Amino acid sequence: MVDYSVWDHIEVSDDEDETHPNIDTASLFRWRHQARVERMEQFQKEKEELDKGCRECKRKLAECQKKMKELEVADPESGKGELEKLQAEAQQLKNEEKSWENKLEELKKKEKNMPWNVDTLSKDGFSKSVFNVKPEEKEETEEQKEKKHKTFVERYEKQIKHFGMLRRWDDSQKYLSDNPHLVCEETANYLVIWCIDLEVEEKHALMEQVAHQTIVMQFILELAKSLKVDPRACFRQFFTKIKTADQQYMEGFNDELEAFKERVRGRAKVRIEKAMKEYEEEERQKRLGPGGLDPVEVYESLPPELQKCFDVKDVQMLQDTISKMDPTEAKYHMQRCIDSGLWVPNAKTAEGAEKGSGGEALYEEIKKENGDEEKGNA
Repeated sequence: MVDYSVWDHIEVSDDEDETHPNIDTASLFRWRHQARVERMEQFQKEKEELDKGCRECKRKLAECQKKMKELEVADPESGKGELEKLQAEAQQLKNEEKSWENKLEELKKKEKNMPWNVDTLSKDGFSKSVFNVKPEEKEETEEQKEKKHKTFVERYEKQIKHFGMLRRWDDSQKYLSDNPHLVCEETANYLVIWCIDLEVEEKHALMEQVAHQTIVMQFILELAKSLKVDPRACFRQFFTKIKTADQQYMEGFNDELEAFKERVRGRAKVRIEKAMKEYEEEERQKRLGPGGLDPVEVYESLPPELQKCFDVKDVQMLQDTISKMDPTEAKYHMQRCIDSGLWVPNAKTAEGAEKGSGGEALYEEIKKENGDEEKGNA
């Protein structure tokens, strides 16, 4: 049976029009409403003060009990007096807490017996609207992406390569249906790297096959972004669209495929050139002489007459050529030959080189020999 007694204590509404003719009805209703609002505000303020007092009392009691436990564990004998003091304080706080709770209970009863009015008959059922929106994911760091990619490849590399070797649309769709976890960025990234590796290895036909599957995966991912859905939920839509032979869509696919293959060739070329430079640098480092110079570079910087001496490996010709050159220039070139290992001086010259004047020693020796020859001729 429905209880209608709640409607027995309803305060007269503000739009009641049964008033004395000599009374300003609008002013009367305004005063009534203002007085009622003030009473409600006073009641709410009293309720908040009681709630605050009760919470503060409970907080103090919790702190006191915590101190008691710490004292009991730390030093129960020496802190006996302090413990008794805390126990008395705790008992007092418990009594205060009970008093606060009794006051709150009385206030709730008073609130329950208060008559309803136009301001309390109804309340908002909802104060906010909630939309079921997918939260934005935090962007991963490069380190997190690299770790995620490595873990994924270690687990699914065989399956990714199998997908990369498929040719027919139906086969690709069926394989992704059986392995939906492959529809992700990690698969696309692996296929791109694999294409570049194949081009570097000069496996051009295989590269073009894998490139086709790479663009398939990238188109699926782009479709998912445009639809704002998980890629696994829309890859069938891609195959349906591509198999219907939509002319514009197919042209876009083929154009992107050709552009991708060109990018792969460019990346492969850069990688090969980089590898060649690294190899040449390694070989150059191996060639460096005792003074840290490259013998090839030093040989190419020599005057043609000196190059000829090293070509025929004629020491006498070298001595004759040096004697005819400017002393400063001869010293410069011979020191570079020694530092690069292009010329290995004899023991006497080597001793001079250790003292930092190897080129000068060699030049002086050659000059001396030429001087002795002139004396003999005289």
